[in-house]
Amino acid sequence: MQLEPINILTIQFANEISQHEIPLFRGAVIHSLENKPILFHNHVGENFRYSYPLVQYKRIEGRAAIVCIGKGVESVNEIFTTGNIQLRIGEKVVNTRIESIHIDQVYISCNESDQLYKLCNWLPLNSKNYNQFVNTDSLIDKISILERVLTGNILSFLKGMDIHLEEQINIHITNIPNQHFAMYKNVKLMAFDIEFKANIQLPQYIGIGKNASIGYGVLMKITI
Repeated sequence: MQLEPINILTIQFANEISQHEIPLFRGAVIHSLENKPILFHNHVGENFRYSYPLVQYKRIEGRAAIVCIGKGVESVNEIFTTGNIQLRIGEKVVNTRIESIHIDQVYISCNESDQLYKLCNWLPLNSKNYNQFVNTDSLIDKISILERVLTGNILSFLKGMDIHLEEQINIHITNIPNQHFAMYKNVKLMAFDIEFKANIQLPQYIGIGKNASIGYGVLMKITI
């Protein structure tokens, strides 16, 4: 059971960015930091830090953003001492400008009523469940596969935040408005924009699933 709230810090930049430019934005931020904190790049020496990413680079409302979660908030001070961050895209160099900074304290909990969410550019399929998904004819069965993966992704987020809930998480995908392919490191991946309801309160703009640190699987609450 979660006893303490999670700090969520969202840094919104004024600069517009495309999805494929997010890894370049991430690289530019890391390059600009003198001490290069581990949570900003998720590498320990030559090895990868295999845990939920606590500093995430995103595209929110078409503009560059950084979302820091939990201990990631403690590592963010260096951004503000660095000043402007130069973003290099090919031969183009752009000076970024921080437009807004917003911090929330969020309690993760299961509720009796469901919360509606949308999840953008979600990458749920690996080589194993991809074959299962594409070879399944029934739409109901395809949705069941995605619901199982989504449940696992949310449990991975909770584990990464050291949160243990006693209640069972119930998830139901209600709509799949977009299904497309995304290119990552020259690999074509099947991406989804989905809407779902769940009996759990989750923070706005966190990343869910694969490549959450570079703008995939961005979670947003739907308000009615």
